[in-house]
Amino acid sequence: MTVQEHVRTSRWQSTSQALRIGVGLQVVCLALPLLDLWVFGSIERHVEAAYPQWDASDVAKDRNAIVVALLIVGVLGLASWLVSLWAARRDRGVRATVTTMFVLGLSTLAAIAGAGGDPYDQYVPLWLGSTILVLLALPGLAAVLAAWFRERA
Repeated sequence: MTVQEHVRTSRWQSTSQALRIGVGLQVVCLALPLLDLWVFGSIERHVEAAYPQWDASDVAKDRNAIVVALLIVGVLGLASWLVSLWAARRDRGVRATVTTMFVLGLSTLAAIAGAGGDPYDQYVPLWLGSTILVLLALPGLAAVLAAWFRERA
């Protein structure tokens, strides 16, 4: 029984490792909008540049809407990482789960990072959207590749 359990847990070891890194980076990406809100202020400057005629309360409302949207997407992303990690640990539909979560997550991040509308070029400041996209795409791609091209146990 212990031999079978060892094979079962080590079977997706590379995938699980990439997923754990993704969980950690997702937490970092959840903190970035909050740090910007409390320290950097780039989202606020971004809104002020788009709407110079707005007063401070209107700018704050739009800034808060952007931060909340990023946090909601971040929490959903964290749930996706954890579901994928659970699938890898339980050896249940790992390839399908990891690939589906990667495609959904990357599509959502690309849409959020690149979405814009009048008067915004992008709703999310370029540095923030691209940082989040790149930080999460790398471990996601690594997890997908590890799931599909893993060593045979």
